[in-house]
Amino acid sequence: MIISSKGRYALRVMLELAQYGGDGAYIRLGDIAQRQGISRKYLESIMTALAKAGGYRLGRPAGDYPIGEILQAAEGELMPVSCLAMDGKPCVRSGSCITLPFWRGLEEHINAYVNSYTLRDLLEPRGQENNESRGSSACGGKEDKVL
Repeated sequence: MIISSKGRYALRVMLELAQYGGDGAYIRLGDIAQRQGISRKYLESIMTALAKAGGYRLGRPAGDYPIGEILQAAEGELMPVSCLAMDGKPCVRSGSCITLPFWRGLEEHINAYVNSYTLRDLLEPRGQENNESRGSSACGGKEDKVL
């Protein structure tokens, strides 16, 4: 499973909203685009997907936004294989597939992990320390390309 640039940018936008709009202030889309190095047009398409998860300002405290909710709003289901997707075609081998329990377990671990962090966790200094100790990168390991 690979989180696309849309999912990574959606998370960055939500972090912007939490960091700069914590008092409930609205933040201009152009300001976010400039600070994050994301084209305004691409950002507008991301914001459409994020409207379900908070829109242009956070509708609830940063600690009430699990990262999984944000990624799912931008990406859809977070599935390691297509046969587990709710809208996917049923696999003809599902009744006899010996790997299916493995994929379901991986799905559970992925969802548990992304839902164990909130926007507040990523904004707090100890959130970065936790990420480093788990061997992960907040930026997905590669430099993002500016569109």
